[in-house]
Amino acid sequence: MPTLSAITLYPIKSCAGIALQEVTLTSLGLMTEQIYDREWMVVDSHGACLTQREYPRMALITPTIKATTLELRAPGMLRLEIPLGLPDPASAPSLTTHIWEDTVLAYDCDALTAEWFTKAIGVPCRLVRFHANAERAVSTKWTGGLQTSTMFSDGYPILVVGSASLDDLNQKLVAAGRNALPMNRFRPNLVIDGIDAFEEDYADSYQLGEVVLKPVKPCPRCPMPSVDQATGEFGPDPMDIMQSYRAKPELEGALCFGMNAILIAGEDQLVRVGQEIEVPLAF
Repeated sequence: MPTLSAITLYPIKSCAGIALQEVTLTSLGLMTEQIYDREWMVVDSHGACLTQREYPRMALITPTIKATTLELRAPGMLRLEIPLGLPDPASAPSLTTHIWEDTVLAYDCDALTAEWFTKAIGVPCRLVRFHANAERAVSTKWTGGLQTSTMFSDGYPILVVGSASLDDLNQKLVAAGRNALPMNRFRPNLVIDGIDAFEEDYADSYQLGEVVLKPVKPCPRCPMPSVDQATGEFGPDPMDIMQSYRAKPELEGALCFGMNAILIAGEDQLVRVGQEIEVPLAF
């Protein structure tokens, strides 16, 4: 029986994740201790999102959820603590942010936080938090008309990868004289053991007890899998190997790894590492 083998929540877009043993699944994505996946984002002076694509050192910003704060650490920096309590929507500073084609209202974190991130990343930037009055709808082009929302993820609230898919890629990398890659290069939220390589691409759903996730769109890959998450530096890029067998015609030849998914049943239900998953195929 397939099982859920790993759970990772990323509080800040493009920064390090937090490995969890259990998590609450919501329509907005993973949530633990009232903290959502990609609830925060780093932006430039124009409000546009910054990612590891251009600033790989973001991988070294490591979050830890404390009782009342999100603690952040980075090499050579004093730790920073951000309050977990939501700001007052009526009085908290806010700004308009831009993530790909979307414009999203966000809370503006304070000047001290902006200074910390500017030093950690090396360019002027600010940290923002998804606003309580904001909504960012996903594209229904891939959901079959199902409507749902996300926070600051690239496009959909949950990313699922099968461990056998990484094993398959690593076999090809090793055969080419390259080093195998860890799963964190692909930054999934949920990892499934016990299915064939890339079987997640062809699943009708992923069912964990009362929870039903619907895979909706293959995840096109940018250069981020070439970023070593332990060093914050660009390393060997697996894209040339993926080019030979992971191009998706339905995405104009984009190289894909993992499936974006949405929640269609089981809002606010807990799922746990080791839990069995039903993965019925769509054909």
